[in-house]
This record gives sequence, C-alpha cells and structure tokens, in this order.
Amino acid sequence: MGLRVIGCVLLALCHQALAAEGKRPNVLFIMADDQGSVDLGCYGATDLVTPHTDALAKRGVRFTQFYSAAPVCSPSRAGMLTGRWPVRAGVPGNCASQQGGKGALPPDEVTMAEMFRDAGYATAQIGKWHLGYTPETSPGAQGFDHSFGHMGGCIDNYSHFFYWSGPNVHDLWRNGVEAFHDGEFFPELMAREAIGFIDQNRDRPFFIYYALNTPHYPYQGDAKWLEHFKGLPYPRRLYAAFLAAQDEQLGKVLAHLEASGLSDDTIVVFQSDNGHSTEERAHFGGGSSGRHRGAKFSLFEGGIRLPAIIAWPGQIPQDQSRDQVTHACDWLPTLAELTGVRLPSRELDGRSVVAVLRDGEAASPHEQEALHWQVGEGAMADWAVRLGDWKLIGRSRDTGAGDVKGKVVENFLVDLRNDPAEQTNLAAQEPEIVQRLRRLHEEELR
Repeated sequence: MGLRVIGCVLLALCHQALAAEGKRPNVLFIMADDQGSVDLGCYGATDLVTPHTDALAKRGVRFTQFYSAAPVCSPSRAGMLTGRWPVRAGVPGNCASQQGGKGALPPDEVTMAEMFRDAGYATAQIGKWHLGYTPETSPGAQGFDHSFGHMGGCIDNYSHFFYWSGPNVHDLWRNGVEAFHDGEFFPELMAREAIGFIDQNRDRPFFIYYALNTPHYPYQGDAKWLEHFKGLPYPRRLYAAFLAAQDEQLGKVLAHLEASGLSDDTIVVFQSDNGHSTEERAHFGGGSSGRHRGAKFSLFEGGIRLPAIIAWPGQIPQDQSRDQVTHACDWLPTLAELTGVRLPSRELDGRSVVAVLRDGEAASPHEQEALHWQVGEGAMADWAVRLGDWKLIGRSRDTGAGDVKGKVVENFLVDLRNDPAEQTNLAAQEPEIVQRLRRLHEEELR
C-alpha cells in the first residue's frame, strides 16, 4: 500500500509539472459514425446544415484524399487508435455488441489513450466503444481514465438500448457501471459529459476520444430538424436531420472550449469511421458518397474515402485543404509529433503528416509506399491496396445505391487520377501492375 501511495504522489507531481510547463496541447478527437464521403457543407453538400463542423474546417486543414482504416466500424476505430492496420492490430472485423461476447481489440495493443496517459494526460472515452465487451477489453483497460457511453455497435438515442436485435438490452455505462438517463438525447449527454470532463481537467493536458453514435442508424433527428428538412426526399431528410443534430451538439463542446479559453491550446480532429450506410435499418441510404462508388462495407472509395479535418489555431494553417493521400493510422504518429509525446514501442503502419499540414507542397509519406485494407481473414477476406494512383480491389462489394449486400467484385484495378469514380476495370490491360499490387498485399498482411 505504501508503494502505491508513493506512486500516486509521484504521478500527481508529474502531472502538476506538465501543467506548469504549459507546453502540451489538449486533444479532442471526434469520430463520426457512418457519415458519408461528402456529407458536410465544407465538402460540397448544399442540402445539409453543418455550420459548426464547417467552421472547424475554416480554422484548420481539410483533407480531400483521406482514408479510414476500414469500411466498417470496429476495424476503423482500431486502426485509428493504434496506428496499425486493423487486421495487424487484431481486429479483422466488428467486435462484440453483447456483454462477454467474442471479438475485441487485444489488451496488449497500445492505444492512443495509453500513449497520452503515459505522457501525463487525463484521458476520456465518450460515446461509442465497440472494441470489446469484457472488463479486460473495456475503455478503462485500454488507457482511458474516464469513460461514458455504449459498449456495442449502436444504441437507440433515447432509451439507450442496443439497437440491432432483441431482446432489448440497455447499453449505457459510466466507468464500467451501468448508467441510466432514460429519455435523454444521447448526443446531448455526450456533449454534457465532455464539457464536465474539460472543466475537471482544464489545469492539465487532456485527451478526449469523442466517438459519436451519429449519424449511424437509428436516424433520430430533433423535431425541429425534421421540420426543417421536410422538403428533402426520403430518406435524405431523415439523415440530414440527424446530422444537423450531431453538428448542433458538437457546437456546444467547441463553444465551451472557446468560452474556457482553451481553443488555442486544443488540437481538434474530426473524421468519419466509414462511409454512409445503405442497410435496411438506415432506410437503405440517406448519406452520400458524391462521385465516389460504394458505401459502408465497401472498399470502393465511397466506403473508405471520407471527411477529415484537423485544427490547431496558430500552429497549423487555417482554411486550407490538402490533396495529399492520408490515412487514419497516421493520426497517432501525427498527434505524437504535434504534442511532443513519445510514440509507443510498436511497429506502426501510420506515418506523421505534420509536414503536409504545414506545407501544402510537401509530399505525402504514402507517396512511395502502399496503403492496405483488409476486413476478415483467409481466402474470403475483403482487401484492397493503393500505391500511387493505382488501386487494386482484390475482393469487395459495391454497396452503393441502396444495396447493402452488393455485388462481389474481384481483381478490380483502377487509375484513381483518371478515374476517381472507379468505373473502369483495367486489370486485363495492366496484368503486371495487378501482380505487383497483389504481391505487396500478400507480403504485408497474409
């Protein structure tokens, strides 16, 4: 007991020293859920209301060739949090949504939260977890001092019951203890929790992983937003109302940072985890991938090429876009460099893009090395690889146009510079490139 007390005292002194130095910025990492490739005003949408997220882009850098780590929830989050290809991080597919269920981010993986906590940050997970539903795979076991939200894939935003299947199971927790807020709007609960955490930890650096349950189904926009968008076609109007509600609640958190005098000391990151859903539970659509082919579950661009923004006033450029290729696994090394914290002693697949942030002419760190995606394992796994402008989809589905099952597509080669909509398969004309990319994938992940 004496050693534990001494350790706690030393840790507290370390935290005080870091706060006194005032050198390390806070980090607010916002992860949207099933938000389409072009579903923000700053990405060209003219029928949506997203002023707060658009203002964030005005204060920072918006990426136009940003890729998620996977076209589905859990692997996408695992890649972002570890800086490693999801299949290498032990998450080839979606994780458990029921207590004690199988499928989780392995406890020995090192998360962004653990990286920041080791550097003296207060850490919080607020919102969706979906990376394990056992005590040893919970947020508290993966580097988070504080957690609030649901452990499974999605919840009803008012009852906070797991949404996919029965019997109805309540899934809302605070630090491992079931929490009841019946009838309260979950995005509003998230904003309230984040504001409270900020107020409690404003004298030391903090890292908040703010993982939204929106605009993932069930679409539950406020009555005022449903009225506002009633002129849009179905199901776009349902999706638009829910996305507007998401943006409104995000605005509360960003406004609180400003009112607290913390905006200049806080790095804010925003990305979607994967493309919009065309599942039946999502009314077969509502979101948009713009000119891109595919949606959630697909390795066509609409499933993995997504909105991403980073802002840090006075430290990175404002109101700029970057067309360089970037990837969700890049966030961990990028944020480590920006904050001056030590990287985990693990093999990382992400690369810092700080040079790209600061200089629009800087080369992408992925210019000469391949990007990889894989969902599932074995011969039936979906996978793709991109090197330069060439992208090979070894196996995937085209889930756009309201068809979540989609047609299986194999051996599809595209030149993204000349065919960003992925309409023409060049595999027959370029067999050597196909073999080269296939070999790269097999060497990397098989």
